[in-house]
Amino acid sequence: MITQQLINPKSIVIIGGSNDTAKPGGKVVKNLIDNRFGGSLFVVNPKEEVIQGIKCHKSVDELPQCDLAILAIAAKYCPETVEKLARDKQTRAFIILSAGFHEESAEGAILEEKIVNTVNQYGACLIGPNCIGMMNHHHTSVFTTPIPKLDPKGVDFISGSGATAVFIMEASIPKGLRFSSVYSVGNSAQLGVEDVLKYLDETFDPETSSHVKLLYIESVNKPEMLLIHASSLIRKGCQIAAIKSGSSDAGSRAASSHTGALASPDSAVKSLFRKAGIVRCHSREELATVASIFMHKPLKGKNIAVITHAGGPAVMLTDALSNGGLEIPRLENPELLTKLFPGSSVANPIDFLATGTAEQLGYIIDACEHDFQNIDGMAVIFGSPGLFEVYDVYKLLDEKMRSCSKPIFPILPSIINVNKEIEYFIGLGRINFPDEVNFGNALCKVYNTPNPIPEVVVQIEVDIVSIRAIIDQSENGYLHPEKVQAILDAAGIPRAGEAVVATKEEAILAASQLGLPVVMKVVGPVHKSDVGGVVLNVKNFDQVALEFDRMIQIKETTAILIQPMLTGHSVYVGAVQVTNFGHMVACGLGGIYIEVLKDVLSSLAPVSHEESLNMISRLKSYKIIQGARGQEGLNEQLFAKVITHVSALCKAAPEIAEMDINPLMGNMLVLKAVDARIRIEK
Repeated sequence: MITQQLINPKSIVIIGGSNDTAKPGGKVVKNLIDNRFGGSLFVVNPKEEVIQGIKCHKSVDELPQCDLAILAIAAKYCPETVEKLARDKQTRAFIILSAGFHEESAEGAILEEKIVNTVNQYGACLIGPNCIGMMNHHHTSVFTTPIPKLDPKGVDFISGSGATAVFIMEASIPKGLRFSSVYSVGNSAQLGVEDVLKYLDETFDPETSSHVKLLYIESVNKPEMLLIHASSLIRKGCQIAAIKSGSSDAGSRAASSHTGALASPDSAVKSLFRKAGIVRCHSREELATVASIFMHKPLKGKNIAVITHAGGPAVMLTDALSNGGLEIPRLENPELLTKLFPGSSVANPIDFLATGTAEQLGYIIDACEHDFQNIDGMAVIFGSPGLFEVYDVYKLLDEKMRSCSKPIFPILPSIINVNKEIEYFIGLGRINFPDEVNFGNALCKVYNTPNPIPEVVVQIEVDIVSIRAIIDQSENGYLHPEKVQAILDAAGIPRAGEAVVATKEEAILAASQLGLPVVMKVVGPVHKSDVGGVVLNVKNFDQVALEFDRMIQIKETTAILIQPMLTGHSVYVGAVQVTNFGHMVACGLGGIYIEVLKDVLSSLAPVSHEESLNMISRLKSYKIIQGARGQEGLNEQLFAKVITHVSALCKAAPEIAEMDINPLMGNMLVLKAVDARIRIEK
């Protein structure tokens, strides 16, 4: 719970304040004074009389009531201090800058737990410990610089790392990006990134709140909270970009199923961001650039006019945009060409030469706004070799950005030659994109990020009673094939007829009942193909008998599974439980291709039918599924239906740790599960 005393305190006390501004306790005092905190400011330090012009109190006992306390003292003194402030001084907001808590030792973890218990007991809130603090347009309670221009319409930024927050601000401020608030949550003892985002969602006002949120996350501890409130904010008209660091697969656990082997914690994060509508970034510069794009009018289509007086940057930008899926349509306008210097081109990129003027730029922008109906946005590249001032160009650019309905993105690369003009432009409330390729890549990423999923996902109905009966009566580990068959039936997943046999005679009888040709597979070994445990297209009973005798001897084999031989495309659906995130449901080409091509896409359950179709269409092998080079395709609706039924099955049986249906075999008329494995962990 975030209290009003944290957001807009009427009084702040710094415990451990100092005259030494090279120390956190001194710098936070200086920042509050320099940025004109409007409330009452107190300092506690038993060794000082006056700190930076403020009368110093010797102990907490001497203080009046105080809204917000900032602690810059040794960790061991923090629990008692928080207790006194919350109990005796009605303090309901705390920022603990100090380190030495759970990030350092078991003893520190105990201290942190005591603080959280006290804070919760008194209905207060806590930022930190081990953080740089927080700031908004009411107060700058941080011990770091820079302090950005704090504007309620700027960016709300929440970071799990204090140092990274500083570096991201340093990457953003020179571009002209403004901030509404900055939260450094440190150890997230009580409030993490997700909790702050929840507060921003629940208090969002479309008229007064920031519409842009930035996140730096090192650990997603509350994925459901993040999904709910990020998607809620975006549906309200906000835009969110985030870095989730630690994305390598090195930390993913070993798994025996295809889904478990291919899924990773990072793939769960990727899926969560996609479902929420969050633009995922991978560097500080990319996050700053995406945030800067958010601060412009939205791009409503994919057609871009590149307006330039420098050929090279325009070519590089065109490449970046085209490679990212945006279009640079060819243009024609003889009348516009007559207003430009000889040698200019309006083909797109629109090149009005190094000698181009502000007046000519105005003609070009007006044509893109009014005459070119196939243009959705403009990127204007204008630097200078340093021969003359370009104030008039940047002034006109600002005016056109205000009057045009289409977004105009200014790329001003001459950050040294015309630094004063760029400062003037930024002073008008504008933002600069100094690098055209960074801008182009970021714009594509923003455009290609899907909208959040609907607030309510309609779930497929499955036979929960039958599913639960099987799960409740089963031990941990892989389920027997007969139980797998029963679960597939209860989940409404069509499957090929099959029989599990233990003798040669049973095998021949099963083959006659199912109809030749058949497929024979060992029951027991995990990877059947690797041990010679799969035989396709067994055409007669003598071959059935021979293969049974051979296969039953394979190590770990307990029985033989016999199925009719189906033809068509082989695809795959699976699921795996990812810690904290729930189930990842995956799809791709089936058979051995899943391991060879690793062309798999996944999404967090619940997965809707529409989302399933989208996953299928984004597979690299989608052309094969559609039917390439005259071959019959696969029924995508049936494929998507299996995905949604597996999603619903996972919700009904959260004990499913790993699950593979591989292959699903079918064509345009039918799709059936040929083989499936389910492992449960209770």
